[in-house]
Amino acid sequence: MKLKKMLSLIVTAALCTSVFAGCGNNGGGTASTTTAAPAGTQAASSGKLIKVGIINNDPNESGYRTANDKDLQATFCEANGFDAKFAYSLKNDEQITAAQKFIQDEVDYLLLSAADTAGWDSVLKDAQAQGVKVILFDRTIDADPSLYEASIVSDMAKEGETAVEWLKSQNLSKYEVIHLQGVMGSAAQKGRSGALDATAKELGWTIVTQQTAEWNAEKAQQIVQAAIDSNKSFNVIYAENDDMAKGAVAALDKANISHGVGKDVIVMGFDCNKWALEELLKQNWNYDGQCNPFQSSYIKDIIDKLEAGETIAQKTIIMNEKGFDASTITQEDVDNYGI
Repeated sequence: MKLKKMLSLIVTAALCTSVFAGCGNNGGGTASTTTAAPAGTQAASSGKLIKVGIINNDPNESGYRTANDKDLQATFCEANGFDAKFAYSLKNDEQITAAQKFIQDEVDYLLLSAADTAGWDSVLKDAQAQGVKVILFDRTIDADPSLYEASIVSDMAKEGETAVEWLKSQNLSKYEVIHLQGVMGSAAQKGRSGALDATAKELGWTIVTQQTAEWNAEKAQQIVQAAIDSNKSFNVIYAENDDMAKGAVAALDKANISHGVGKDVIVMGFDCNKWALEELLKQNWNYDGQCNPFQSSYIKDIIDKLEAGETIAQKTIIMNEKGFDASTITQEDVDNYGI
């Protein structure tokens, strides 16, 4: 690829509109691609638009992912100096195929939120050979850091550790946990599962059921319903996202099993959707772990520096996140942190 002159950009305050076509469903499906639509007449004042290929998980996967995709669509638009194309899939092989196509299309930057942490070395080496700069967001991968420019991520292991430390602090007489996992192999699943697995082994907690519901509320409801129908004893729902916690609660409600503060079953989720934090405020849930979806400004800052010829000193940027307890959460927390 040819080296480009530094672009002088006019940044508009208006959000760019976007086209969503065939984003797929929770089952993954073929990676679908959309292009950010032009926003009025304001665009880069000189030079070519920066070509960006963005590979993400399905926006319908969860409220977190919807907010994440909307944030990216708003930033990487023509008015901000970008020619951006988006590809979506929950399947690693489909994401890799999309990445290879973006490289063939000679994008300047490949932005990646990987469905799985493994299997990316070959495509990242191809990108590097073609002069395509790779920036990771939202999720880490198992690859040599020399193959990407920067990684803007949540610390999923810390998210899990924070949640499990909170659960330990509840000092239950026994711990019988239904563990609803996200898509297996994803960084979020590994981090949030790892902390619970380690503590359960160390302290002798009982994992009553441990299954993936693939971030999906209906699948989570089915798993919890099956545990109830089998007369399994449990007092904790550890769901690796809010949607799965929601599905679990639907099964509890159907069986007239009480949940929340001072009730029979502790309910834990992740992502801090506004509606989920409101469940904490009502004390129907007990805990929600924050996962920050708003990463586009971090990514754009990296691109701006690279376009200016600067070196990225900090390879990995970890966003600050916290956990919320139903006993202490406030309306201000809901308003400020709910997505």
